[in-house]
Amino acid sequence: MNANPGHRKVRSFVLRGGRLTKGQRRAFERLWPRFGVEFDPHRRLDFQTLFGNDHPVWLEIGFGNGESLAAMAAAHPERKFLGIEVHPPGVGHLLMKIEELGVQNVRILRHDAVEVLERMIPPASLAGMLLFFPDPWHKKRHHKRRLVQPAFVELAASRLRPGGIFHAATDWAPYAEWILEHFEARADLFENLAGPGRYAERPETRPLTKFEARGQRLGQEASDLLFRRTADSGDQ
Repeated sequence: MNANPGHRKVRSFVLRGGRLTKGQRRAFERLWPRFGVEFDPHRRLDFQTLFGNDHPVWLEIGFGNGESLAAMAAAHPERKFLGIEVHPPGVGHLLMKIEELGVQNVRILRHDAVEVLERMIPPASLAGMLLFFPDPWHKKRHHKRRLVQPAFVELAASRLRPGGIFHAATDWAPYAEWILEHFEARADLFENLAGPGRYAERPETRPLTKFEARGQRLGQEASDLLFRRTADSGDQ
């Protein structure tokens, strides 16, 4: 939470409206009331009520067009998935995809992920947190816009339950090094499941995207990073 309301918070994304296709617009009209969650800074989510069961909750930050999230939800009906994305076309595409696949274990929020984590996600409530191919903000002067910062590492730890998994993937090597450095700096909170200073193999639970497959053919490999929450970081 920003203690100084007059200070503009640095965002890790650029808000782009984007044009919805007719199918995406229809999906919003029909499916958002069922799968959408409105941001409310004064309300912690009750996952039992929201999903109707007590399955573990996995949260994905910035799901893009939602292809991976929909695939994971279809492959793992024993999990609940909460996706966060600010761009309407991506949300519309995910709504179409979950209808196509017939999945029911997805809910969607359209808001800044940090504010959602701070205000709506109960402490120690998540089984997993996913961050796949975030904007790397290549230029040095823009590194402050990267989502992964020391404060974010603490926030992620506070929302993951003990033993919960933080899984990141990026195809920008300097950002992979950045994420590795920031999470390993908090060994009191996270354990690198691949071993100190190492990247993990892509687990089968993370679908290979078309964009990633094309990058592999061009010799551009992605790095996966998996960390386990090891300590109680307290209620933040």
